[in-house]
Amino acid sequence: MNDLLIQPFQLAWATGALSHGPLIRKTTRLGDLTAVFADHDAIQPFASQPAYDVDMFDTPGGEGELYVGVTHLYPGKVGHEYFMTRGHFHQRREQGEVYFGLQGEGLLLMQNQQGQAWTEPVFDGSVHIIPGYTAHRLINTGSQTLSALAVWPSIAGHDYTSLPHGFALRVVEEAGKVRIMAVKHG
Repeated sequence: MNDLLIQPFQLAWATGALSHGPLIRKTTRLGDLTAVFADHDAIQPFASQPAYDVDMFDTPGGEGELYVGVTHLYPGKVGHEYFMTRGHFHQRREQGEVYFGLQGEGLLLMQNQQGQAWTEPVFDGSVHIIPGYTAHRLINTGSQTLSALAVWPSIAGHDYTSLPHGFALRVVEEAGKVRIMAVKHG
């Protein structure tokens, strides 16, 4: 009977630590995000500083398979703008994704292909259904690491280039408060 009992992957809900499976870790540094922040010059002194890590189970991809990963977005600001992930559409636009807030506080910024953008608060226990055809980005507005578990189809892919002017909203600190601002392009 013990030969039939396979140990599942595990997640520490309080910290977002993954275990009991082969893991992949990708670190994104502030210098990798120069085009993402409005104040490009403010990044330069901190270019080697990690902005976020993504840990994911190294599972097979392909039709019908799912990826599971946790983003750990560190607290901080570039100029007045809070640390954020690069943000992306899926290459296969119809593919959705689910985020689960694990720790910290922040926002999930989403934008559809028509340019309509909105945010949802991310916190410990929040659940976010990201529809297909929707770009998405995490933003850490708190003072501790923001960790979110994501589950998405392995065939979805990532498209980081289809928002040439970025998202239609920016999130900044103004007078000690979180402010969501519309961005005018062109």
